[in-house]
Amino acid sequence: MPHLPADDPPDAPATFDAALRQALRQRGLPLQRVCDRLAERGIRISPATLSHWQRGRSLPERPQSLRAVRKLEEILAVPRGHLVGLLQPHRPRGRARTSGQDVTASRRVFAPGSEVERALGAAFALFNRDIAPLSIHEAVHVAEDRCIRRLSVTQVLRAICDGPDRLTLVHQVDEGVPPELDFTVHCGALGAVRTEGPLRCVVADILLGRPLRRGETAVVRYDVDFPSGPAASSFYERRVRTNLREYLLHVSFAPGAVPATCHKYYRRRTDAPQEQVARLVVDASRAAHLYPGKCTPGVHGMHWTWPPGPDDDTG
Repeated sequence: MPHLPADDPPDAPATFDAALRQALRQRGLPLQRVCDRLAERGIRISPATLSHWQRGRSLPERPQSLRAVRKLEEILAVPRGHLVGLLQPHRPRGRARTSGQDVTASRRVFAPGSEVERALGAAFALFNRDIAPLSIHEAVHVAEDRCIRRLSVTQVLRAICDGPDRLTLVHQVDEGVPPELDFTVHCGALGAVRTEGPLRCVVADILLGRPLRRGETAVVRYDVDFPSGPAASSFYERRVRTNLREYLLHVSFAPGAVPATCHKYYRRRTDAPQEQVARLVVDASRAAHLYPGKCTPGVHGMHWTWPPGPDDDTG
């Protein structure tokens, strides 16, 4: 069952090798048996490699090795993200990493203890760290019931080191809306999907088909269908951790759900106040769009207000 990573005990190991040694000791499995269970999951790692990892002689860095660590968490019955979170981002060979979405970039945008960080747990430190989005196009459809019912996204990504093979998504639904989302992937393939109900978050992986080489680009395109909620939707926003070459947010409204006003806004962090607020025009096709000339890190969004409906109390 999906679960949030448990809080580490006060004496939890602070390094990957120590945590792996402790998990192996508590589970009581010989290295060969652990390797056999990894092989059953399609991952081949030698006992010698595991021995090097637990002794600190080497660390898992390659994509295959990182996948093995995620499976080790299952086999050794440790909280999801516990081992992975102890692996420090490695520096790619050549020029320094300058445009990745590492934990420093994440901390600048997501407030401490944000729902996204809590949903990802220790894996928050690895959140799409090896890929940089170049452009993002989002189309949001608001239905007759005034709720967001569909989101269509196209992203162009670039690998900033060898190895990334997936894009991780975190979507949060409005208060009162069940976190039951339907994903349709047009470019890429849908991987693991899990729900963090108390946080109203859904975490999903889109697989890129193969590990990318450094500098290689990939296109991901997907739709998300949302269930109807008890209250009308009033905004949509995108959290951006790196400079984007291009960002387009296009919101279309059903014929019976045209807003009274529509504004764009920017926030430096998820807990910061709105700034750069400006009115947007809802055009003849019942749509408004946001296309910043320079899309810097932060929260870029659109909010709208509704005219009184037939069931509203006008006093």
